Amino acid sequence: MSTALNKPYKKYLSITLLGFASGLPYMLIFSTLATWLAFINVDIKTIGFFAWVVLTYSLKVFWAPLIDNFSIPILNKYGKRKSWIILMQLIIIFGLLMLSLINPKENLNLFAFFAFLIALCGSFNDIAVDAFRIELSKIEEQGKLAAGYQLGYRIAILLATSGALVIASRTSWEFVYQLMAFMMVFGILGCFVVQEKKNIKLVSSNLINSLINPLKDFYKRFGIYAISILFLIIATYRLTDIVTGQITNVFYVKMGFTLDEIALVVKFVALAAAIFGFYLGTFLLKRFNIYNALLIGAFLVMFTNIFFAYIAISEKNLLTLSSIVALDSIAAGVVGTINITFLTSLVSKKYTAVQYALLTSIMTLVGKILSGFSGVVIEGFRKYIFNDSNILNNINQSFEMNSVTIQSVVVSALAIIERVNDSSWMLFYVCTSLMTIPSILLLLFYSKKYKV
Repeated sequence: MSTALNKPYKKYLSITLLGFASGLPYMLIFSTLATWLAFINVDIKTIGFFAWVVLTYSLKVFWAPLIDNFSIPILNKYGKRKSWIILMQLIIIFGLLMLSLINPKENLNLFAFFAFLIALCGSFNDIAVDAFRIELSKIEEQGKLAAGYQLGYRIAILLATSGALVIASRTSWEFVYQLMAFMMVFGILGCFVVQEKKNIKLVSSNLINSLINPLKDFYKRFGIYAISILFLIIATYRLTDIVTGQITNVFYVKMGFTLDEIALVVKFVALAAAIFGFYLGTFLLKRFNIYNALLIGAFLVMFTNIFFAYIAISEKNLLTLSSIVALDSIAAGVVGTINITFLTSLVSKKYTAVQYALLTSIMTLVGKILSGFSGVVIEGFRKYIFNDSNILNNINQSFEMNSVTIQSVVVSALAIIERVNDSSWMLFYVCTSLMTIPSILLLLFYSKKYKV
């Protein structure tokens, strides 16, 4: 019966549904919530700070031992990992419903608390889902399962961003979050598509040893020098898309795009391109070794992200934005599949949840901390550029220039600066693109030293 229930296509379906349930709450808190706050005119610095709510995903290594060592009573009859998944998703449903009942302008603190509760339970859910996925199949099948997880995750992104914006423009933000709470049911259904595979290699111990022993295992398998470099690669590899992710919808809004334009064009293009990227990532993993595939993904992210700097200083053009979003989403899909497979390859089944949570925590922690300052940085660039604009005005007035040529140059410079000042994002996207360089250098160094 177990074999019949765990056919490959059912594993793929289960992981796709669970990927959906992982992506939905994350995007509702990390991205769509920022759009909601932008539309009710909460200042951009506060919106940026909301990125820190999802720091729970970066700190989940500290509660991963709970998922390796314990199960939830009553629900554990469905399986150890499933018991955590079901409980966390039920609490997420409750949290989304509470957000729909709170006016963020009147009670921002309580609103932030329930956003934090959803993020906390979402991080628990992610740990359990990752452990469930890794234990479900051998490493040879993990590429397909990673693609399935990414597919579900991206569908959730479409629903939680594009779908949410379309619905909000026609109903209300409160209704959006009530509807999304209902959609979380698909994640619970994903638990029952396949039977949980018991991990006989899993080592259970006290909570202290659950953190120490997984680190010792890394040391025994890789050595302190190699694992240090690998941890640095993981910490820097996805800096660009993590730092920009929370503020992207706000960027579209500030560029003058409507909710329908963002939802119906940009996000659909992003989903289609990302799906292509998932399977392109799978192809690259088969064609190249994993470290060369990681390098290709890093270069793709760096070059596609910098195109957004062009959008920031250009006139509004939906076709141009959609094209750039498509390229960026292909890169993100490639990197997502390759990175999940890379992290999975480093994990021992003796410490599945803890080690994978540790690696994903390392991957996101620096980026999440920096993303919280995104609003501050953008505001800082705006003030800096605004001051430059004043300087040029003063020069124009002080020298009483009669030369038509010089005056035209100054007017052109002021026009460019005014455009940049209106969007205030060009320097932001240039800087975030450059964040990819450390991981590229580290990958080249590691590949050469260990000849992988």
